[in-house]
Amino acid sequence: LQKMAEPLGLRDKCREGALGAPALAASCLADNRLNLDVYLDGCRRFLQLFEGQQGEVLQVEFLRLSSNDRLLGTTLDILPHLKHLKSLVIKGGHARDEFGSCQHGSLTSLPADMGNLKCLTHLDLTFNSLSTLPSCILHLSSLRVLLVSHNRLVALPEDFGSLSKLTFFSAMKNQLKDLPRSIGDLAVLQDLDLSENALEFIPEEVGNLHNCTELDLSGNRLSSIPDSLANLKCLRRLHLHSNLLVTVPASLASLPNLSRLDLQNNCLRAVPPEIQTSPFVRLRGNPLGETEPPPQADESSAGRLQRLFLSSGEDSFTVTSEGCKVVLACGIRFYFPPRAVSDPLHIYFRTLAPDPQCVKLRHHDVLLSRVLELQPHGVKFQQEVQISMPYASPQTLHQREVVVRTFSWQSWSDLRTRVEQKRKSKKHVAHCSVLHFSWFLVVSRLVQNECKVPTEGTLLFSSVDPNIKVTFPPGVTEQTRTVKMQVLPVSAGEIEQITADAGCRASPLLCLSQDSLVDFLRPVRIQLPLPPGVTGINLDQSRLHLLHGDLEGQTWNDITSQVVLEFTHLCAVFEVTHFSWYWLWYTTKTYIGGIAKKVYERLRMYQVNFIALQRKKDPEQVLLQCVPKHKVDPVLKKLQDRYRGPEPSDIVEMFEGEQFFAAFEGGISIDMDRPDCVDGRLSFTFYSHLKNMKEIYVTSPVDRKDQAVKGQVSFYRGAVPESIPEEASRRRRGPDSLWLVTLPIKLPRLKPRWGENPGALNGFSFPPLNLGNAETGYLTQANLLSIARRVGADWQTIGLNLGLTYQQIERIGYNHREDLDKQILDMLFSWAQQNSEDPDCVNKLITAMKESGRQDIADEVETIIELGRQKYRESIRRVGLEQDSSTEDSAIAVV
Repeated sequence: LQKMAEPLGLRDKCREGALGAPALAASCLADNRLNLDVYLDGCRRFLQLFEGQQGEVLQVEFLRLSSNDRLLGTTLDILPHLKHLKSLVIKGGHARDEFGSCQHGSLTSLPADMGNLKCLTHLDLTFNSLSTLPSCILHLSSLRVLLVSHNRLVALPEDFGSLSKLTFFSAMKNQLKDLPRSIGDLAVLQDLDLSENALEFIPEEVGNLHNCTELDLSGNRLSSIPDSLANLKCLRRLHLHSNLLVTVPASLASLPNLSRLDLQNNCLRAVPPEIQTSPFVRLRGNPLGETEPPPQADESSAGRLQRLFLSSGEDSFTVTSEGCKVVLACGIRFYFPPRAVSDPLHIYFRTLAPDPQCVKLRHHDVLLSRVLELQPHGVKFQQEVQISMPYASPQTLHQREVVVRTFSWQSWSDLRTRVEQKRKSKKHVAHCSVLHFSWFLVVSRLVQNECKVPTEGTLLFSSVDPNIKVTFPPGVTEQTRTVKMQVLPVSAGEIEQITADAGCRASPLLCLSQDSLVDFLRPVRIQLPLPPGVTGINLDQSRLHLLHGDLEGQTWNDITSQVVLEFTHLCAVFEVTHFSWYWLWYTTKTYIGGIAKKVYERLRMYQVNFIALQRKKDPEQVLLQCVPKHKVDPVLKKLQDRYRGPEPSDIVEMFEGEQFFAAFEGGISIDMDRPDCVDGRLSFTFYSHLKNMKEIYVTSPVDRKDQAVKGQVSFYRGAVPESIPEEASRRRRGPDSLWLVTLPIKLPRLKPRWGENPGALNGFSFPPLNLGNAETGYLTQANLLSIARRVGADWQTIGLNLGLTYQQIERIGYNHREDLDKQILDMLFSWAQQNSEDPDCVNKLITAMKESGRQDIADEVETIIELGRQKYRESIRRVGLEQDSSTEDSAIAVV
């Protein structure tokens, strides 16, 4: 290595990266492939291999690296010497930020001498930080597939058309503003994806791409498209949605092979009749021919703005200075008034499951929605943008208010919110207005009253209980400060149940806070109602205790002897100089700090989790449990000896104190002897104490020893919907805001892990697979398993290109939620079963991999088939059956 590294200038760099564990690095090298993007230290392993097995490394043909690796720069200097390299993947996105978004890799350029890799046909540089396309790429004479999506490219080189063998090019989600005219020189290009950029103009030369079958220009700023697109006679799919198009050429309707023309969410006002009536054209979201329902009464004042109705598969839209109304598939709505933006702005959105590490709920808060993320983050609008978010109504929680909460880069803050209930749908919606975009969610909190306290003093009342008030005398502060009050009523029944003492009583719990760190200059007078059943006439002052809690409510101190308590017929009055939690108790106990803490912990809304575990000995029985968040891991560890089920990452988050309904469908019966089972539905309230934890045993109604017993349990916040949504059978979450989640329950016999029995998958047995024919070679189960390990997140695209239907793809994704390996295996083996008798199925597999941008897998399959051909010829030659071409067919039949 030293002799080779010195003339290459790599000696110090190799020594820096090649540290320890050479045997571990060597285990990563499989024949002519190196998949190192799955390791956090992939580049370090590469350098270790290069030091210890340089001969083998120089023969590598397929290489995958992560660009989130700190040793990437050292590794890049070695890559130009891998002369046999056919496929190179250097992707980012393997690391995520605190909000779960993929982080771009550190790759900003490539070594100039990488242009000498004459065998390289597949190059993937997605999720990186490229602002310009490295010039060395233009010298890769054999390059057929190039992916540079999710970068920061603002332009392509003028001589980009020199990549004469390019068949697939994707530059989606960059910042491209125009295209070079030389792009028309890509004579064999079949798939061009330029979606979600900033393109305002398409050159006429694009019409020279005569072999192009799919062209995606969606999510740009195009106001027109060239007439030359009508020259693309091979074009099958043309995506132009989410642009600024006013009209389109009528000649597009005459393209002979066009099966999809997507023009949704544009500004089309004049569309040729032959296009408007074509069955393969999608026009939804345009001003013309709009069939969606008219605006509601609360939107009538907005004028006749463009309305965009986005489907569940779309994640962006464009806003112009004219303004628009946007309705997402999940029910969220936006209103952009005219002149909210001066230039066209592309908005991206997505909804996320709340991460407890990032979304910090306050005491007694209840989450009512998913997190809505809007990008670009921090964008400033010239006028307020209105956001309407559906939420699940907390029907079991009284004297609370609903607010939209947003993240302000350091903390979550509440927005001024207006709520309403739709009369027809009976859905609850929260409305707010913002001048910037960030993350948003809807929560239910304790009612909050606030006021400004000036120098001359003021009075603050609680809207929950008018008997609670705070009096600020004159001179209480030198500067005006803001004071907030929240009240949590506590019933006598709750106190008795928790303390098991019929004599215990407590007043409402009072929380006071202010925006100043300085105590008040004069005492502040607080009035609290006496506990229920206690009046000034029957009051025994020896049983009355005033408790003070810290800001986190972790400790409760008896301060009765430290203040002067005054009494009226219904209230107690005392004075303080600083704010926190205050609680008035009436009991015979001498020390009540511990019992108050116990009651408070029970009243506080803890996060709890719902887990589903399947018995190992009896696979037809499933245990569903609700446990506190902090007890999930020990409970799983304890139960997994008897049960098998989802990992903690599959757990559904709920909150203590909320009432949920569980409905069971799909062939699963509930133990009807349970007192809380009514008409196949369970209704129960979750608490954090294990003694109140609910357990539901789900069993099969009939004996099905050899069949998979399938079913699902759906959870709802608030009232149970009148009918189970159709999406319950195929999607985890539906559009109904009350529908929390559907957990699939699959009860097949125990499934093997990868490689234990390749003929068994998901409870079904497959016959031995031999795809292809003897002359061209076979693909076996072992080959498919090897291919499956390389597919990754592209499995859906590959499945569609293999001929599987959208319904099959969705079913596979739902059946194996959160398990990518099983999704891939199910897709491949389902296709293999359907095509086992097709002699041309192997060629179809190779073509599907190429169409999906996976030239590396296509090359691998071709290599396997070539080895099969060689073995076949050798076997023919070995047994002496090699004949003339005229009689070869009969000889093969004999073999």
